[in-house]
Amino acid sequence: MAIINFGSINIDHVYQVDHFVQPGETLASSHYQQLLGGKGANQSIALAQAGGNVKHVGSINEHDASFKQALIKSGVDCRFLSCSDVPTGHAIIQVTPSGENAIVLFGGANQTISSKDVERALLDSRASDWVLTQNETSCIEEVLRSAKAKHLKVAFNPAPMSESVKQLPYECIDLLIVNETEAAAITGEPELDDIIAHFKANWQHAEVIITLGKQGVIMLRREQTIEVSAFSVDAVDTTAAGDTFIGYFLSAYAEHADARKALVRGCAASAISVTREGAAQSIPSQKEVDRFLAKHAG
Repeated sequence: MAIINFGSINIDHVYQVDHFVQPGETLASSHYQQLLGGKGANQSIALAQAGGNVKHVGSINEHDASFKQALIKSGVDCRFLSCSDVPTGHAIIQVTPSGENAIVLFGGANQTISSKDVERALLDSRASDWVLTQNETSCIEEVLRSAKAKHLKVAFNPAPMSESVKQLPYECIDLLIVNETEAAAITGEPELDDIIAHFKANWQHAEVIITLGKQGVIMLRREQTIEVSAFSVDAVDTTAAGDTFIGYFLSAYAEHADARKALVRGCAASAISVTREGAAQSIPSQKEVDRFLAKHAG
């Protein structure tokens, strides 16, 4: 079983700041790092760290091959990762002392994925495989429709949320993973109870996970609602928290793990990641997650 991730790869420019910059303000940064990031790359690394067989489909600039090597070193299959003359996508990330972040994205090579790339990556897929994608690349609709046509399970994380997401074929999605803001945008409901009611009434074809930050996570599946609390930790940087959760949860769930156990494992991995700076490099190993759960899960 493989998870085929059509995902972004970004160069993250991370600035430590006292507060998010305001309109007209020039703000000094106390620290700067250039790191591998992008929701797609983060989720692929989290999947690989969790023990999953993950194939990454994406594109970077030919001069940034070191980022491809970093993915390979993390255990990601990069045979469908192409190099082009288009600049690699990048993100400008502000991180405050409380660990909150604000991000500006440039799509770059992430927007060059074509229908031919989708067809090639899915050519040898098996019925047991999953397809994962986010909202930082081109050809998202083609990915959803092509995967469903091959009867593959489809997980979709519509981040960053945009109006274009509302035009996608929701009927092709088997698992929707959203935070509360994304959930509100998709459902048109501002309150969590109403969001849940909307999904239960209108998304009976799919399972839905709503991540709630410090409040944990809710999963809606068939007639069941599963709630899992977050682990309490001292957050340093929340940049890849959601991506880490998705990778660890999906790796376990795709292998038919109990849904609650998969959610707890995702929450544990996410909790570890926020205690570290950066995106990809904050994602923990399986052994670290096992030790954390042995200590904290009661």
